[in-house]
Amino acid sequence: MLGRVQRGIEEMYRVATGVDVQDFVVNEQARDNLGPSRRPREQLLIHQGDDEVALGLFIDAQVLANLERHDPGRGLGEHNFGDFLLALEGVSHFVYAVFCANHARAVSALELELQAEVDKYVTCLLMSEPGSTRVSAALRRRLFSEPSYELDLDADEALRYQVANDNARRYATYLETRFVTPRRLPAMLTELRRFYRRSLPAKLEAIARAA
Repeated sequence: MLGRVQRGIEEMYRVATGVDVQDFVVNEQARDNLGPSRRPREQLLIHQGDDEVALGLFIDAQVLANLERHDPGRGLGEHNFGDFLLALEGVSHFVYAVFCANHARAVSALELELQAEVDKYVTCLLMSEPGSTRVSAALRRRLFSEPSYELDLDADEALRYQVANDNARRYATYLETRFVTPRRLPAMLTELRRFYRRSLPAKLEAIARAA
């Protein structure tokens, strides 16, 4: 399932990481052996060496098991929506981190979170009714209106998630108004591919202009 999500993201943005996310998945014991300060249900682990970047992706085993039982490709519902978002977020982080590494670009935690929030909205929309303003609006409300955050986040981490959520909400609103409602899907994909390749300051500037 993670491989399918990766292929979907890469096809949507027309990028090629050249690696398979499933080769980088680590279990709970391997993740904990690295001693991370937090242990959420989804976590991209990054180690920057002198000449390379080492990656590992942890996704809770129960999340993966539920998605195997309830394949999101056959439909999203209360039984798998939350777990799909977790898996999608992890794969989004992975693909974007590899994309930036391949282009010798630094990437911040905020940039990873912002892109993942955009990916959640766009992927769920494309999996349902990409030309439906009603579906788009319902997704925006569900993803961005009343977000909940882990209680063990410190102040800087909580602020980062809030900034990512707010900017993704405004960008999704722009996409809905400019592309979804008038049913301009090819143009929306062109916009998303431009957005994906921008630096974080350029993304935030584009969102501020569009809002």
